[in-house]
Amino acid sequence: MDELDPRVRAVCDLTVAEAREYGGRHEYDGLPQDLSHDGVAAGLARLAEARERGPAQGSTAQGDPHDEAHLRAFEDLQRVVYGDLELHRRNPMFHLGELDLACYDKDYAPQAERDAAKAAHLAAWPAVIDAAIGSLDAVPAPVAASLLGGITGLAAGIPADADPRDRDAALAAHRRLVSHVEQAALSGPRETALGAAALAALLGTAEATDVDLGALAARADAERDRLRARLDESAGRIDAKRPALDVARELVRDHPDSAGVLEAARYWTERAIEFTRARDLMPVNDGVCLVGEAPESRRWAMAMISTNAPAERDAPSWYWITPPEESWPAAEIEEWLEVFSATTLPAITVHEVAPGHFSHHQALRRARGDVRRSLFSSAFVEGWAHYAEELCVEEGFLGDDPRFAVGVWLEALVRVTRMACALGVHTAGWTVEEAAARFEADTHLAGSAAASEARRATFDPTYGRYTWGKLEIMALRERARSAWGPDFSLKRFHTALMDLGSPPLGLIGTAIERG
Repeated sequence: MDELDPRVRAVCDLTVAEAREYGGRHEYDGLPQDLSHDGVAAGLARLAEARERGPAQGSTAQGDPHDEAHLRAFEDLQRVVYGDLELHRRNPMFHLGELDLACYDKDYAPQAERDAAKAAHLAAWPAVIDAAIGSLDAVPAPVAASLLGGITGLAAGIPADADPRDRDAALAAHRRLVSHVEQAALSGPRETALGAAALAALLGTAEATDVDLGALAARADAERDRLRARLDESAGRIDAKRPALDVARELVRDHPDSAGVLEAARYWTERAIEFTRARDLMPVNDGVCLVGEAPESRRWAMAMISTNAPAERDAPSWYWITPPEESWPAAEIEEWLEVFSATTLPAITVHEVAPGHFSHHQALRRARGDVRRSLFSSAFVEGWAHYAEELCVEEGFLGDDPRFAVGVWLEALVRVTRMACALGVHTAGWTVEEAAARFEADTHLAGSAAASEARRATFDPTYGRYTWGKLEIMALRERARSAWGPDFSLKRFHTALMDLGSPPLGLIGTAIERG
């Protein structure tokens, strides 16, 4: 494994789970991040020491002001997350990432090597969990309640053939963690909100820009209104006499049964990749994306991508699909299967596969320098994939079937409502119940689905990043059209963006300057 620039290494040491899986930095295999109070303090000290040494060196683009700004944003973000806000003390999500064993399921190395890494990682569970229990001393009750199911489900990821002593020790430690979070759910502070200043700092440092939360809320409302108009238009092509959301709620009932979900996902994966290549939308169109049933430890997600990361050897990416369990009540199975409807699954597949995450990560494998290949803005990553959905509507994917556009607008309404609810919960005093009501009013979600989306706001305060990133990319595209005039093309614009890797949103203007 090539040695990283020391400053990039210091950032990766504070984001180990992401560096391992999405950057392909497998020197971290079997070595979970130390999120104890002392471990975090040591990581921040290494971060400061590395930065004091001066501009990025080594295999980065030395002297490139864009890469320096990109790296500084990630350094600043770690100081905000771990130093100023101490989010590892209030949010179990940081610790969940260090207990995830599914990262060893993709084919980045020989099976025996990955099995050994998984075994070493499992053996470290007791230490990781003890550190988590020691650090998680300020968990708000709503956050604990929202994540308790996911924490409890971690035990499903323990391999059945694990060393019995390691398995028993891991399960005992897991029970301690569950008990700790259960207690926080009962007696933790009721206040969930980070507050306006903290949320603005978290968003702004991550994306190398100043954030006006009021303006962001106004953009969310305006985007909601635009999307509702587009939904009305597309649903009207199916039935103009009924409200669009009523039409949409009926459409999502047209789905395969549990046995047909994987085959449907394979079909749409082929169609999305074929369309992206035919329209020449991306700088590269190589790689293999396989479709399979999600590993046990990732069955909380209905659909997700596990990509071939930049530092890994050539290997397939995996589009994981989770059919419902046969043991579930019929109503829950039906609700789960609606995600795989002929209306919503094509849009989800475009997002996860092509020209979304899979296509983006194939381009990332060609990005230059440690910064671009290792540090990924989550708002850009999710914003790009969300932008890809509307791009496919614009370019005529399934243009003769209005269900695809309906699915895109439905997904987009959920994402923009996330932005509104994150702002509401963390800056305007909204309760989870009020956020759920917003989802029921503005999207096709209802009941438990709306409540689940609302609860996510408590532990994922930046989950408005999908819409924010999409809007910034769309705005930049219009700037590129104006700046490049007759020389503008989607291929040129997308290539210029992909060349930057996954840059903070405040830095994406470099694509126009250099494209």
